[in-house]
Amino acid sequence: MNIALKIAHLIDLITEWYGKVVYWLVLMMIGIGVWNVIGRYIGKIIGENLSSNSLIELQWYLFDLIIFLGAAYTLKKDSHVRVDIFYKNWSSKTKALANIAGIILFLIPFCGVLIYFSWQYVINSWQIMEISPDNGGLPRYPIKTLMIISPILLIIQSISELIKNLDIFLNHSASTINNNS
Repeated sequence: MNIALKIAHLIDLITEWYGKVVYWLVLMMIGIGVWNVIGRYIGKIIGENLSSNSLIELQWYLFDLIIFLGAAYTLKKDSHVRVDIFYKNWSSKTKALANIAGIILFLIPFCGVLIYFSWQYVINSWQIMEISPDNGGLPRYPIKTLMIISPILLIIQSISELIKNLDIFLNHSASTINNNS
């Protein structure tokens, strides 16, 4: 189990790294959003368009990146919405068992379904080098790739969570799980 925990730790480090990248994407998205609003109003005053479809779409794409890449980071931080009417009062061993069941029965199969049904859609977008139909729009095929990357990252992080929860369940100790590191 020691090797598995080291693998889980490595996965957590990688997830933590790109989670910090996502943090900066949030700031960029907010900055572009502020510019789009200010540019629209100042542009009306001076009679010049200070924003563009590209900037608006870039804001949308950054939002997509935040959501798609942030999902696995949120899983690592144990920050997904959970109905914890019962969960909060369970022992660490029972919580670990519930997490294991959720990962195996729901999370990984759901990610597999997402990948399966998105695959051809993403391939088609790359084959035609899909571009936004809006004037000055951005390419869509790179952002659509996130429909496959995000569930893959979730599966990888769920493996880490599975390892840590198995360790808790088998060793009856909550000391090995550390979702805040």
